[in-house]
Amino acid sequence: MNPVTVIEGGMVPLDRADVDTDQIMPKQFLKRIERTGFGEFVFFDWRQDPGFVLNDPRYAGAKVLVAGANFGSGSSREHAPWGLQQYGFEAVIAPSFADIFRGNCAKIGLLTVELPAEVCKALIALAEADPSATIRVDLPNQTAVAGDIAAEFVIDPHTKHLLVEGLDDIGMTLEHAGDITAFEASRPAWLPTTVAR
Repeated sequence: MNPVTVIEGGMVPLDRADVDTDQIMPKQFLKRIERTGFGEFVFFDWRQDPGFVLNDPRYAGAKVLVAGANFGSGSSREHAPWGLQQYGFEAVIAPSFADIFRGNCAKIGLLTVELPAEVCKALIALAEADPSATIRVDLPNQTAVAGDIAAEFVIDPHTKHLLVEGLDDIGMTLEHAGDITAFEASRPAWLPTTVAR
């Protein structure tokens, strides 16, 4: 997983609350056996509407999705964060997130930033008025700045550490490789091992 430090780029304004994972990544695409190629299916049903924001070429290449409260609710499908990240988003900003969705995002390096509803509304309004507007999300300093809008955000310290260091679950375990090896070396030979000797 790549480290997450500063994300700077355009914003996609999605002024909707309760966006669930079924809308982010519809069920018919869950049958794929690969973990790649999901970006093109993000918001598949909503994108059938020509007026849907992701169909607007002015927002092409944006790195940050700004949405309403309770983003990522519904089923716990990992495919939703995969799709958002593979579409090109590096961060999602909303007033609140479903816990499982937030956790699934952290595991792949997709930053979720919780900001007050009024700040999210202001960011959405800015991006709607000026599709070329950019935002700078600084994870180490826990700040988000776009135009005249500046806000600080809170993030779990452990999650922040994993994101900044680019550690997934395996990488986090490997940080303790020396301790694991020492533990295995101290065990009687007749007990099962977790590493090859």
